[in-house]
Amino acid sequence: MPHSSTVQPLGTLVALGGGDDDALLALLCDMLPNSGLPVEIITVASRDDARSARAYERALRELGCTSARHLRISEHHPADAPDTLRRLRKAGLVFFSGGDQERITDFLLNTEFLRVLQERYEQEPEFIIAGTSAGAAVMPELMVVQGYGWRALRKGGMLTSHGLGLLPRLLIDQHFVERGRFGRLAHALLAHPMCLGLGLAEETGLIIRQGRYAEAFGDGVVMVVDGRHLTGSNLGRIGRGEPVSGQNFRVHLVVAGQVLDLHSREVTLTK
Repeated sequence: MPHSSTVQPLGTLVALGGGDDDALLALLCDMLPNSGLPVEIITVASRDDARSARAYERALRELGCTSARHLRISEHHPADAPDTLRRLRKAGLVFFSGGDQERITDFLLNTEFLRVLQERYEQEPEFIIAGTSAGAAVMPELMVVQGYGWRALRKGGMLTSHGLGLLPRLLIDQHFVERGRFGRLAHALLAHPMCLGLGLAEETGLIIRQGRYAEAFGDGVVMVVDGRHLTGSNLGRIGRGEPVSGQNFRVHLVVAGQVLDLHSREVTLTK
């Protein structure tokens, strides 16, 4: 089980819903307090990790992040290798690329690497963790790992798994509008009603400060699905393959220039 702290973290998380990530990379370079700080690119979610890493290295360096490098974690490169941990402790930004989010947790859960990542996120105000697509979905305590189309609204048609534990009581789903994922996120909230669901459209994301204030950016919509007041869930009464039901979801549509308070679950304008 991943660590999930109740401490208000000092670091910043940046999550993008996938798609073109040029604007995200430019944003990250602007957020770094010093463009020379080490940027560690983790592409373990991708099967072709070296090719993906080269593209990100080149893009980030062109934007002025001169110390962007591939931090390889794979079957042959363990997360707890001494040099890998040394680089993690010096990084100003750790960036997770897209792919299969379960590959990220397969290699990072129950490691010293994850403990150091969580500790730095909690204790260091200038530390940034960012991710796109799978790299965004893996950040919270839980992540949706399965659920497609109409089947996602049948019992057994949606699965969640443990994420990296950086955000408690939260679920992030990506490519949300483009791949019609409202059904699986709603089902996930029936299963975990105290969680807040965030559906990120492509080229759209959130900058999450202090583990609480989530500022939207990009040109799409973040769909916020709140299951805290759910009633009438039938999950405990139906068999596998039967349709799920629940009432009183609360839904927000959040766009750039707005901030979602993850604690109160209210939306305000940026100051």
